[in-house]
Amino acid sequence: MARDPLRQNDPVPGTYPSSWYAESAQVAAPRGPLKGAQRADVAIVGAGYTGLWAAKTLAQRGLKPVILEAHRVGWGASGRNGGQVGTGTNWDQRKLESRMGRDAARAVWDICEDGKRQLREFCAAEAPEANYLPGVAHGEYSASEARDSRAGAEHLARHYGYDRIEVMDRDAFRALVKSPLYVGGVLDRGAGHVHPLRYALALARAAERAGAVIHEGSIVLGIEKGQPAVLRTKDGELRADHVILAGNGYMPDLDPQVAARVMPINSFIGATEPLPDRWQDVLAEDIAVADSKFVVNYFRFSEDRRFLFGGRESYGLGFPKDIGGPLRRRLADLFPQLTGAKIEHVWGGTLGITMTRLPLLLRVAPNILSGGGFSGHGVALSGISGRAMAEAVLGQAGRFDALSLLPTPRFPGGALARAPLLTLAMTWYAMRDRLGI
Repeated sequence: MARDPLRQNDPVPGTYPSSWYAESAQVAAPRGPLKGAQRADVAIVGAGYTGLWAAKTLAQRGLKPVILEAHRVGWGASGRNGGQVGTGTNWDQRKLESRMGRDAARAVWDICEDGKRQLREFCAAEAPEANYLPGVAHGEYSASEARDSRAGAEHLARHYGYDRIEVMDRDAFRALVKSPLYVGGVLDRGAGHVHPLRYALALARAAERAGAVIHEGSIVLGIEKGQPAVLRTKDGELRADHVILAGNGYMPDLDPQVAARVMPINSFIGATEPLPDRWQDVLAEDIAVADSKFVVNYFRFSEDRRFLFGGRESYGLGFPKDIGGPLRRRLADLFPQLTGAKIEHVWGGTLGITMTRLPLLLRVAPNILSGGGFSGHGVALSGISGRAMAEAVLGQAGRFDALSLLPTPRFPGGALARAPLLTLAMTWYAMRDRLGI
């Protein structure tokens, strides 16, 4: 079996994983693969949030974008993730300012806010079935983490006018998120959560209404750089004036510059049976939650009150044989009151991570742009990045240029050494999480 994330863990081509998301979404009939020689203004690799927002933006401006998707719309991380629509990036805004300078960091903040706004407005107008709801809490395990979280919230309120974050002490936070392990936290009313696959499917319909073409079952085998660029699949060839690489963690090593900076890793989610009479024993409100573990826990309830609990990153391409067991043990530690709840679905997915856990937007050739490495923070950020790349193709590169300044160095040793080195580092952080240091 080929060792790439497009084939490694999902052996049946063109089939959505057996997740609660796929079970609870109305999936369209398959779209045909690319056949023969075709032409496009812009070729887009990947029909996730990044590629779909790029295609929708370009088509609305009169261009002909063609998406080549290896499997199905939203088949990758866009249809498998925790559904959390987070604020900002993975870095605290104070840290981003210290690294980039206040003006550059402010530009990134504004783009991230636009990403959340874009998602909310789209869901309200065109995807109410995605069930966007406000509220993401962040739990802390130590007093020092809680103090730092408070300072970060105060900084955002003072310098950015962002007053949507409520800081909570231990008693207040435990009344909201009923775990014995958290010593405090914050609740961000400006963040939210969404059914990720329904959102992706609605984006695809909107992009097609605008004039975009989507070919499913079309793995890109190689790209010949030039003007035009040529993308080859098993059954076809697509020539395009511009190319947008939007495969993120599922993109095979089509470009060495991207492969040296973005690494695929896996995360896993379990969904319990419906718990209509027990869900408020866990959460006082219908919010999403993440915590301060480096190997993060994230969770929320579905509309039918299944507990969706995710985490347990792994750094090999292959999924472990037992996904549910480790998730169940972590769930029992956080919420003893859910002991005995039946887990009815477990699934895994691959995301792209960078050395800094900040997204990589890169011009890999004069007419080829790449966006990825969202590092688990991409539900809103990947969509606005797709729009930024589309705008750059259209000659308006302000947002693309601002995001491309984010520090995303090469992994030491490049693509070949990134996996063993990151595995070593993540093992260390996981041990720190277990020891509470």
